[in-house]
Amino acid sequence: MSVIHALWLREVKRYLRSRPQMIASLGQPLLYLLVLGFGLGPVFQRSGQGSYLQFIAPGVIGMGILFTSIFSGIGLLWDRQFGFLKETLVAPVPRLSIMVGRTLGGATIAMIQGMLVLAVCMIAGFRLQSLASVPLALGFMALIAIVFSALGTAIGSTLRDMQGFQLIMNFLVMPIFFLSGALFPLSNLPSALHVATRLDPLTYGIDGLRAALIGLSEISVVLDVAVLAAVAVAFLLLGARAFSKIQA
Repeated sequence: MSVIHALWLREVKRYLRSRPQMIASLGQPLLYLLVLGFGLGPVFQRSGQGSYLQFIAPGVIGMGILFTSIFSGIGLLWDRQFGFLKETLVAPVPRLSIMVGRTLGGATIAMIQGMLVLAVCMIAGFRLQSLASVPLALGFMALIAIVFSALGTAIGSTLRDMQGFQLIMNFLVMPIFFLSGALFPLSNLPSALHVATRLDPLTYGIDGLRAALIGLSEISVVLDVAVLAAVAVAFLLLGARAFSKIQA
């Protein structure tokens, strides 16, 4: 069994064993979905924009993937604290393989989380544009998960303190989420906000999810895929560089 597969399997098994964590991680997406989806629904409908629940559901799915994938870097700090990381690093395998295995494990967990949120959205009343668009939606979910799992691993590789990780993640995660257009349309924005949203990689993931799930896109599916793929490669290279210098 290759080290990439072994580490991927370890991360997924660890997640599947923590059932309370799986349930608890649905809390925030449910809050946004139910409070905003139903609370602002009448306002959104009166403005002629249709169903706000349909609009916000892809954003909530993207939020679930973002939070789960980027916080997968915390596992790196736990492994360092309890000595597992040292055992992994002394193994005669390239550190790049270790980093890729951990990143893919985190991305898989985030994908599972995203599908759970999608199921909850459908129970709440969200309806897919068509079943044929599901593979495209899963592709965008995978790209979002890889991008932010790689970023979480890169940041986790440079820190030794759990407190520092939480501060950096909170500083990054909330702006990334709120600037992505998950909660508001990207059209007719002020110039500064328009530029900020286009610099946010999650914007392209949310736009792609909306295109696949409800047929609504402010950018372009091709551009969404291209940007996410490029950012994924960049973050993987950044994470590999940071991980190669890690000291257990």
